[in-house]
Amino acid sequence: MKVLKFGGTSVGSAQRMQLVLEIITASAEPKVIVLSAVSGTTNKLVAIGDLLLAKKISKANASIKALAEEYQLFIASLLSQPSLVEKAKTIVENSFSLMRNYLNYPFGRSKNNELVAQGELMSTNLFNLFLEEHGVKSKLVLALDYVHLSGEGEPVVKDISQKLNAIIQEDKEHNLFITQGFICLNHEGDIDNLKRGGSDYSASLIGAALKADEIQIWTDIDGMHNNDPRVVNATKAIKHLSFDEAAELAYFGAKILHPATILPAQEAAVPVRLKNTMQPQAEGTLIDKNAENREVKAVAAKDGITAIKIKSSRMLLAHGFLLKIFQIFDAYKTPIDLVTTSEIAVSLTIDDTTHLPKITKELEQLGMVEIDGNQSIICLVGNFILKNSEVIKNLFHSIEELPVRMISLGGSKNNISLLIPTKFKLQALKNINQGVFGM
Repeated sequence: MKVLKFGGTSVGSAQRMQLVLEIITASAEPKVIVLSAVSGTTNKLVAIGDLLLAKKISKANASIKALAEEYQLFIASLLSQPSLVEKAKTIVENSFSLMRNYLNYPFGRSKNNELVAQGELMSTNLFNLFLEEHGVKSKLVLALDYVHLSGEGEPVVKDISQKLNAIIQEDKEHNLFITQGFICLNHEGDIDNLKRGGSDYSASLIGAALKADEIQIWTDIDGMHNNDPRVVNATKAIKHLSFDEAAELAYFGAKILHPATILPAQEAAVPVRLKNTMQPQAEGTLIDKNAENREVKAVAAKDGITAIKIKSSRMLLAHGFLLKIFQIFDAYKTPIDLVTTSEIAVSLTIDDTTHLPKITKELEQLGMVEIDGNQSIICLVGNFILKNSEVIKNLFHSIEELPVRMISLGGSKNNISLLIPTKFKLQALKNINQGVFGM
């Protein structure tokens, strides 16, 4: 059994769905296919939800109408058999009828999640009909039947395993199952989701639950690259990463993979492979438990970072000071990315500033607080041997003319992290590409 996830661009047109069809029918082994919403749909549904929440009803109605027209054109390009076209129109009309109902009733956050879920529900239903038109037998499985969240908002892994295995094992007729990524039910039984990029996470949870042979994440790029191909011209795909290396890259800015994806696969020891829908013959990137003895694999950048410095003479020779700082961030459920300390100061970074004013007020009880926004974390990832100074020498030489705010080294054998003002990020990535990778 393999689990294959296809993102929005992979199902964004009839031509792209044809490529997906060719990929999943290339072998006869059992597969679970996890699909995102058609490219662009989620953003448009989110925008409609924002209009409804703001009570801009006429604008919301116009947006719903425009999106409905797009889907009618999509159906016309996707299907030709009259009976299947009618089924598709009924499926899509059900979703848009639901949306139009929101125009007449109070619209809250729970309804917003239900609205956004229509993207995945439509894409999977339409793809299932597309397979039927091409004579491919498949079964549509509703993610809401087996992906549930706990009261803490975390997926109930045991639930997924028991329910999904039962669905698949009881079905002797099919070996191809189509299901939605991203969407789920919360602990109150309302439609919810795994947040942005959650289809990758869905695929990993499903692959782990089924003890799959492999989880494949299909996108529009041929694997994880050693640098950001959107801003640096000379990059190359990485053939192999360990789970730890991939997790660092995903968390610190590699957009091809959702940060939460790695953990379920890693815990179940299920390999993850990143592939390109438009170039299925490309090798892609394999992620598994094995770590190659290579010094450096890739660099990634994470924007939207805020640096906070707490300076106090009370730190000198004192214990418990760091604990007090961390307790403040814990109280506001705000994760910390990087930490550096001296005898009288602590510098740290966050990417969620929702509660920053309250956090700052409490930190000021401990010392003088300085805040710098518009920062980026540059993260160099690999299987480092820290006593080997060559990597560090090349890295520092690459950034010697840039204003580095913080450096984190030694917390992990898998990364060296730097904090710089975001306006210098592009130059840093280019310099590192040349100085560290020689490209």
